[in-house]
Amino acid sequence: MVENRLQKVREQYQLPSLSEIVQRIKSGRGKELEMAVIEAMTTNETLWFRDQHPFSNLTEKILPELTSRSSSVKIWSAACSTGQEPYSIAMTIQEYLRRNSEKKLSYRILATDISEHALDRCRNGVYDEYDLGRGLSTEQRMQYFEPQSGHKLRVKQTLRHSIKFEPLNLIHSFKQLGTFDLVFCRNVLIYFPILVKNDILQRIHNSLRPGGYLLLGSSENVGDLRDMFDMIPCDIGIVYQKR
Repeated sequence: MVENRLQKVREQYQLPSLSEIVQRIKSGRGKELEMAVIEAMTTNETLWFRDQHPFSNLTEKILPELTSRSSSVKIWSAACSTGQEPYSIAMTIQEYLRRNSEKKLSYRILATDISEHALDRCRNGVYDEYDLGRGLSTEQRMQYFEPQSGHKLRVKQTLRHSIKFEPLNLIHSFKQLGTFDLVFCRNVLIYFPILVKNDILQRIHNSLRPGGYLLLGSSENVGDLRDMFDMIPCDIGIVYQKR
């Protein structure tokens, strides 16, 4: 897979081997090359309301508790790919507040990814028919999107303004991001070796406010760090709460 994905990069930069790509980046002379490698290697598979149950758990379990504690929440969507997850979070919150008009809540969503190309798409908020057909209802299209040329739709400004998109490599420090009430870190830890995964989870734990929540992918768990999180069973799946 690595060889296939980097073949075009190697040819573009006229490098004789993958080893030469590594050496060029390590030397500090290949920042543009490094970005090309990141874009080639990044898996941007995503869809709206992926797996459904995390967003049901957000509505039925997490938001009621968070709104009982505070009138404002801060959420982090880590490895947000092309933006479907953070926009789905924002839609879920909007729909929750419409159904619970007595609730007063302001929210901020920070969405990060290693791919600058993916983040450009996030900020633009424009999606084609293929993307739109993966998880969105007709009602959601009408409520949260506006028409663009070429049969595309753009996320409305009222939703876009609640989300800030920033570049971040999860193996680097993220202390500068601050603290959060809720972290979505889904379907990305499976790509890391166990020691790196544990390091990322420890730092996510540190970034959560007391009683904050962590949502992982359906095939992911906190592994050796169970003493840091309580497992909260829901109707479908589980969520993790900082001890």
